[in-house]
Amino acid sequence: MPALAESSAIYTPGTYSATATGIGTVTVTMTFDETSITDVVLDVSGETPSIGQVAAEELQAALLASENGDIDAVSGATVTSTAVMQAAKKCIAQAKGETVVEVKSLDEGSEEDWLGQEPTIEDADIAETIETDIVIVGAGNGGMCAAAFAADNGLNFRVIEQNPVVQDTRHWYGAIDSKEGLAAGAVINRKKLLSEISRYASGKCNQRVVNTWINESAAMHDFVSGILESEPYNYKCVFTAGEEARWPESEDSSSFVFPEQEHTYRASESEYGLDRNEVFLEYIQNKGYDVDFNTSLVKLEKNDEGRVTGIIAQRVEDGAFVRYNAAKGVLLAAGGYPGNPYMMEALDPLGTSVTTACSFSPSDKGMGIRAAIWAGAELDKEPAPMLFDRGIVAPGVDAGYVESASSFGGKAFPGTVRQYNPGTQPFLKVNRHGIRFANESSPYNDINYAAAQQPGHVYAQIHDANYFEDIQRFHTIGCSAQSRSIPGYMENMLAEREAEGLVMKADTIEELADKLGFEGKDKENFLATVERYNELYDNQEDVDFGKMAPRLSAIKTAPFYGLWLGASLLTTEQGIRINEKTQALDANANPIEGLYVTGDMSGSFFANNYPCLMAGIACGRTLTFAIKAIKQMAGLEE
Repeated sequence: MPALAESSAIYTPGTYSATATGIGTVTVTMTFDETSITDVVLDVSGETPSIGQVAAEELQAALLASENGDIDAVSGATVTSTAVMQAAKKCIAQAKGETVVEVKSLDEGSEEDWLGQEPTIEDADIAETIETDIVIVGAGNGGMCAAAFAADNGLNFRVIEQNPVVQDTRHWYGAIDSKEGLAAGAVINRKKLLSEISRYASGKCNQRVVNTWINESAAMHDFVSGILESEPYNYKCVFTAGEEARWPESEDSSSFVFPEQEHTYRASESEYGLDRNEVFLEYIQNKGYDVDFNTSLVKLEKNDEGRVTGIIAQRVEDGAFVRYNAAKGVLLAAGGYPGNPYMMEALDPLGTSVTTACSFSPSDKGMGIRAAIWAGAELDKEPAPMLFDRGIVAPGVDAGYVESASSFGGKAFPGTVRQYNPGTQPFLKVNRHGIRFANESSPYNDINYAAAQQPGHVYAQIHDANYFEDIQRFHTIGCSAQSRSIPGYMENMLAEREAEGLVMKADTIEELADKLGFEGKDKENFLATVERYNELYDNQEDVDFGKMAPRLSAIKTAPFYGLWLGASLLTTEQGIRINEKTQALDANANPIEGLYVTGDMSGSFFANNYPCLMAGIACGRTLTFAIKAIKQMAGLEE
């Protein structure tokens, strides 16, 4: 074969690497000869295991087949696909001898100092200045609801989002005395609800802030439903009430307060098929607005009087700084800090120590919280993690961080499954010594906190072949109800996790003990605990820990199942203190003019934990406060 003419060479042969930001850091390494891409290696270990990592093989094949790095995004993995494409184009540019502009690295904090230093950006560094009335930071649940409300009122606003797409929709939200609630006869005692939320927070909340959600969430629901139930969407609201919302009948069930007020619009049940945040994006686009994607918050700007006048942001693709001047105010809706191990270990060492898995967005690194603190805002003093008792891990794995070179901060939680939903079911749970240690019928986080006093901060869950009949009787509610309400769910979950070595299945209790790793005295304890638990079931009275009788279960029928659990961290609710108008407060509880906060990064509502027995409050608060902030900035209410 004759040699190629020199002029036909496209690339300088060699291997080139580049990175881009997806959910985590994506690295693409490409090898070139003079005219083609000959090899592609992807490192997507920092991406979501069940989404971005799964897409790696398809993305690799697409890049090999492409000539310029332009490839179609893998369905469901848009963020990872976009990052892979960006990094690949940098490799191609290097191979062509072109200059590659890398984004300037800003202070991300450190293990010793999670807050870090506010960056100094000179006017000469600003590539573009945008004038608007309202800036919304974050295109998640709060930001997109705020944008839809602002667009509906014809306001002048801009939205920025660090990722290339709107963020995940939390479908279920709480609204008090909505039209659906009133129609179902689910009238709430507002005084009791306020008292219960305050009790859950040990009084460490601002009751005026809580009342904003209680008193204004019905109007929020009217706005949301007004869009989703209209043409062309025609969604139908699913309101949880009646039989589905009941607790099992028991003489001691009155000790639980569960003002079930969850609403959801399920895209899967609509021909339109878009999630709420995607609907809101389309809604504002149809009104002439849009979201500035791939644009990250850098810092807030203030004038000499201390009023927040706007933000400086950075474009992800080229690193350019953009100034957004906001004449009427800035709404921060940038999420919590679950993806930032520096903040997690410093601000919530207990929650961190009991966590084995995560279901948070890794892009939630607390940047909005840090920017607000730099601007003088006050952070809640108490952590409030949203922990679900669903962090399934293999035998012998402890809770807490492990080293992970591909993750932000060099740390990650060890679990490979985001949430093992049946973990919430109140089956028998024992520690590593084979001993029962708590009442298993509790809010999601309680068993995890109880495990903080147990070896490895993990525990085993045990049940027998009659699990389906048991979970029907248990009748857990909220999202844990999936285990009883979705046909085949438990069977499929058990089979899938057994194949992964996470669920142990045995014909005898002794065999199960061996598979779970119990030895010697610990195995003796385990066998005795199972025997004791069967006695409690037979007597229909838990004299050891007081679990209600309907939530006891026998462990007598083979096959037997066991697995190890810790917490799965969904998000954090420790945020910037606000008043009832959603204004950020300084250390003296004075409002910072021009600065408003909603969502997981807003405070004054939760402390200690998330009150899981009141499903939908967090997202309901987020949506309600988003609308409240826009009303305040636009002068739509006093």
